[in-house]
Amino acid sequence: MKSKPPTPQSKEASKEKPQERTVFTNEFKMAAVARLKEGKQTATLLAAELNVRRNLLYKWAQTLEQNGPEGFKPRGRRPAVEESEIVRLRRDLARAQEELEILKKFDAYLKRQKR
Repeated sequence: MKSKPPTPQSKEASKEKPQERTVFTNEFKMAAVARLKEGKQTATLLAAELNVRRNLLYKWAQTLEQNGPEGFKPRGRRPAVEESEIVRLRRDLARAQEELEILKKFDAYLKRQKR
């Protein structure tokens, strides 16, 4: 039984950067939903024209219906400038407490090793 030799990968293919996420503006999303609701085009054709996934159009429409135009808020953590001091201090405290617990466990481990 013969096996196929492995195909060599080009060096250029292995060095390619991953695709960056596309960020759409609120205006673009609202215009796309408005065009979707007009019904002049199918969702599939509109998605292909706008270069987005069809289910993304439906998600935008649902978000707009439920939350209005203010519903399109960015995800993730706010920039450090906008983050409240209390939230930042609580996060720092939690991190310090976790480090302290790790150090206590390591100290106990070292004491057991000396015996």
